Amino acid sequence: MANITAQLVKELREKTGAGMMDCKKALVQTEGDIEAAIDFLREKGLSSAAKKSDRIAAEGTTYILAQGNEAILIEVNAETDFVAKNDKFVVLVEELAAQLLAAKPESVEAALELVNAEGVKIADQISTAIATIGEKISLRRFEIKTKTDADAFGSYLHMGGRIGVLVVLEGSTNEAAAKDLAMHIAAINPTYVSRDEVSADEVEKERKVLTEQALNEGKPENIVAKMVEGRLGKYFEDVCLLDQTFVKNPDQKVRAFVDATGGTVTGFVRYAVGEGIEKREDNFAEEVMNQVKGN
Repeated sequence: MANITAQLVKELREKTGAGMMDCKKALVQTEGDIEAAIDFLREKGLSSAAKKSDRIAAEGTTYILAQGNEAILIEVNAETDFVAKNDKFVVLVEELAAQLLAAKPESVEAALELVNAEGVKIADQISTAIATIGEKISLRRFEIKTKTDADAFGSYLHMGGRIGVLVVLEGSTNEAAAKDLAMHIAAINPTYVSRDEVSADEVEKERKVLTEQALNEGKPENIVAKMVEGRLGKYFEDVCLLDQTFVKNPDQKVRAFVDATGGTVTGFVRYAVGEGIEKREDNFAEEVMNQVKGN
């Protein structure tokens, strides 16, 4: 039998919002497999979301730089929100974005090996900033998008860079509409542009979960299949941009808004600062008490 740790139960609670005992039971049933436990909780109707992104943990910022038909979205992490607002940190992020957009490295590892105009390796440039600012700083990820003169970039930074979105609207130069799309993506967090991008395996997995969910609710088998197809439509609305209700006009789907521009969405990238990074949790009250006892 798998060892079900308190940390594992905590992680499942954060991902699903289900109760502690339900999470523990799900992990016991699935022998500690967290993905299977998420499906188990959903089948029992105990988790409302297909997925909940990990609690945002690390600090830092996202930043977007567009130059002509090229644009980059970058995330750079720091240890505290205070440093993320530091002028030197902001300048470093801007410099990194410009350097990476010019050189177009294939990965973060390749980016760190680049040598900048001053002859300094980017890894050393970051190390110098760490020594000056006094906190660990890391280049986490970046993505470069390209377009033609007939297309538009939509870019949006939410809360000064807590969330960054870069979208390409192909076949339309309507930058205002492209920015509206970026704002929608920041708010609603779709996973795909359209249903075509969702793999057959993922659709089948979702269908299985929804079928079990309906059967567990006691619905008659002869109507379960029809119910599942209806709920599958709701699933696509949750994960596919074009199927979603447009945030700026609840009477309109995103697909209709995009069609009205005469363009198509060819892709987007959305970064939320620190998503998926495990954060060191400080118990300041306990720390202070230990210091008091130690004196």
